[in-house]
Amino acid sequence: MPPLRRKGFAGYFEFGVPTGVVVQPYVERVVLVYHNLGNWSDYYYPLTGYTYLAPVLGLLVYDAANLSAVGLPELNIVASESPISVSFGNVRAVPTGSAAPRCVVFDLNGAPHFRDLEGTNVCSTFHQGHISIVVNSSEIAPPPAPSGPVAPPIPTSGGGAKGSSQAWKIAVSAVGAAVGLGLLASLVLCLVRHKRGKRLELMERNAEIGETLRMAQVGQTQAPVALGTRTQPVIENDYAA
Repeated sequence: MPPLRRKGFAGYFEFGVPTGVVVQPYVERVVLVYHNLGNWSDYYYPLTGYTYLAPVLGLLVYDAANLSAVGLPELNIVASESPISVSFGNVRAVPTGSAAPRCVVFDLNGAPHFRDLEGTNVCSTFHQGHISIVVNSSEIAPPPAPSGPVAPPIPTSGGGAKGSSQAWKIAVSAVGAAVGLGLLASLVLCLVRHKRGKRLELMERNAEIGETLRMAQVGQTQAPVALGTRTQPVIENDYAA
């Protein structure tokens, strides 16, 4: 009797292989191959309508007669007495409102077979293959409607028209203020020009009333000179020449 059938393998990663396992076809030595697909579980074993709560784990058996050979023949094992147990760690919480989680076992052809959990995180199978814990996501109940106060109504088109009217009033007020500032600036400018014109006019009138100076040549420059005095000076004392 081979050692695997006589002793089993209680602690092969998450797998517990019991005694009484039969290898088909019969060989003297076997090699066990362990798989942990992790985040690739959905890629290699997609299940429409189901969500994985644990990674897909695999246990495969090969003939170990010549380990250096390429393409070792795959064997089939059958648990004849008690099933092979799989204890999962780090199982995600069940979504609220979903159905109870179940075990899914994929045979060597990739076909899924569903079983009930043996415990909170333990599945079992009688054959080698890949296994995981899933939940039927299509049966998740919708969340209950909120019982709090009713949300305020969304503004209708009337509110939009009122908002547009307010916007137009603000725009018209801004334009009116700009026009008023422009008119005030123009009025101030006109007053400044008027005062400047009056001042120039007064200066010209004073220049016309005043005495015109005679121009004389001073060097190479024309310069105004005053006319001679109109009244000759008179000596008022007794010592006239």
